[in-house]
Amino acid sequence: MTSDQNDAALDDLLRGVIAAPEGIDPNAWMALVQPPPDEAARERLRARKIALAAATDDGLGPGPAPRARLDALRAEMVRRGLDGFIVPRADAHHSEYLPRRAERLRWLTGFAGSAGLAVVLARRAAIFIDGRYTLQVRSEVDGDVFEFGHLTDDPADRWLAGALPAGAKLGYDPWLHTPEGLGRYRDACAKAGAELVACDGNPIDAIWDNQPPPPISPLVAHGIDFAGESAADKRARLAAGLRDDGIAAAVISAPESIAWLLNVRGADVPNCPMSLAFAILHDDGRVDLFIDRRKLVPGLDAHLGDRVSIRDPGDLGPALDALAAAERPALADRAATSAWIFDRVAAAGGSLRPGADPCALPKARKNPTEVAGARAAHRRDGVAMARFLAWLDATAPGATLTEIAVAERLAALRAEGKRFRGLSFPTIAGAGPDGAIVHYRAHPDHDRRIEPGMLLLLDSGAQYLDGTTDIIRTIAIGTPSAEQRRHFTAVLKGHIALATARFPAGTSGSQLDGLARAPLWRLGLDYDHGTGHGVGSYLGVHEGPQRIAKAPNRVALEPGMICSNEPGYYRTGAHGIRIENLVTVIAVSIAGADRPMLGFETLTLAPIDRRLIDPAMLVESEIAWLDRYHARVRDTLAPTLDAETATWLAAATRPLGEGCVSRR
Repeated sequence: MTSDQNDAALDDLLRGVIAAPEGIDPNAWMALVQPPPDEAARERLRARKIALAAATDDGLGPGPAPRARLDALRAEMVRRGLDGFIVPRADAHHSEYLPRRAERLRWLTGFAGSAGLAVVLARRAAIFIDGRYTLQVRSEVDGDVFEFGHLTDDPADRWLAGALPAGAKLGYDPWLHTPEGLGRYRDACAKAGAELVACDGNPIDAIWDNQPPPPISPLVAHGIDFAGESAADKRARLAAGLRDDGIAAAVISAPESIAWLLNVRGADVPNCPMSLAFAILHDDGRVDLFIDRRKLVPGLDAHLGDRVSIRDPGDLGPALDALAAAERPALADRAATSAWIFDRVAAAGGSLRPGADPCALPKARKNPTEVAGARAAHRRDGVAMARFLAWLDATAPGATLTEIAVAERLAALRAEGKRFRGLSFPTIAGAGPDGAIVHYRAHPDHDRRIEPGMLLLLDSGAQYLDGTTDIIRTIAIGTPSAEQRRHFTAVLKGHIALATARFPAGTSGSQLDGLARAPLWRLGLDYDHGTGHGVGSYLGVHEGPQRIAKAPNRVALEPGMICSNEPGYYRTGAHGIRIENLVTVIAVSIAGADRPMLGFETLTLAPIDRRLIDPAMLVESEIAWLDRYHARVRDTLAPTLDAETATWLAAATRPLGEGCVSRR
């Protein structure tokens, strides 16, 4: 290889590194450079990366996006014989967090939210978002070019049914849609007399100058001290299940599942430590891993073992063709796997049996090592929260803080903790009326000052090598009003009802959801989000298949599952309230029980704001639960806190009867 070729390969690698999040160690990527660079070479590499990054504009700056991009897409549609095109915020893995390369919706429109979809027709275009982004979308997207719609109240398929002309061809990228998700667009086209057409290549990719390449971050082993079970044992266990069901192989699209199955972690996307890849798990325990080999750190091949074959991502198609020719069927999840994969197998004369990702349920059932890791991670997270809340109590009444400032302070305190690997999602700090916007995001153009009389809703979490955290605290700034205390106490009653629930094995989260809502219902109040989601083990902060929500969910809660407990209430234009702890499902012993019984162990350790509690609304058992919880928080955290914070914590966690309305 010539020097020029070496330089070109290095620049190729660096562009992939630049396309990945930087992470807490900005030099971690140097592990991918071989032979290992000395200090002088590392300095040259850093300089080269900085120069490449400075010379690259991927077009993902603040919105609104230039109108010329929409014009270019329409011209590309004409070239392809299309009358419309669907632009979801999605990637080929249908993950919550996207690499920059997949931010096509943001590039086209300027919208930087985490959920959205656009539809472009020859003379009309619309963007659809949910209630979290009502304000943000209007500041980031040109309203003279795009109509605004709601993902659920005024969905894209309903808009399309009325906007598509008869005979029109509506294009979509089959990598970015699942077979289940496409059904509503087919129905819309049928109503309009139009045709839904799969595109060979995404039209936006054809017009996006300087589109980032696929991200490259180090793929590293996740040690058994954290995982609690070897990858070989996981593969053997799942393969036996495939054989029992008569399945030859399972196609795995979810990077979180691959990370869990192979005991590896990466950093290709923000907030979730995973590497983008596909895998095929065979019924004999072999795995074909379709991934850019440049991501593998030295020595990872030995960790993976000879039963895991590293294959180029471009080999996935031929591998699917081989599955189509097999005597027994292969499995894939129709709700979470790209339509392209199903289409490829069908084109080769086969079919995929619909079924759940075989990793999903085992991944959700945390083993004893993972549960112990979660407890340890929450202790360290609790220390950061205590330090933060003490600082906030002392500083916020001066009305000098903003939403972004408090989020940055909390992130800095968490970063000081052992085994910290980053935030598990961007912190939500909503003050006053902003707290009433579920999953609100502050941004420089809307960064509210925090003032006395407000409630501050703070939703945050972190990734640690041994666990993932997610906590919400609603904090009174100054003296709360009677209405604020009434609403907060109703939410607290629901939180306690779920935390103390006892239920028979086989119970799903949907059957428990009403426990958290009942105190609000008695006041004629409710909330429109779920009560609880699953949480990963140093993986995704939102994890299935279990959840606690009104919507039917037949997945039974099982020991080891980690869920959130987060009822809330939102008074538009005034305040938002939510209390979130993470809990793990445990077996409980009840005298005289005639069947196995389960309950929850609370993992999160942080005080609940006593100023916001109306004791007259609580019964004796609820007060006892809160006092026990606060005593546990105090006894666990105080020995590791500085004296000033420990003093604050002692006041914040004293028994409820001791002056709860006064300042802590």
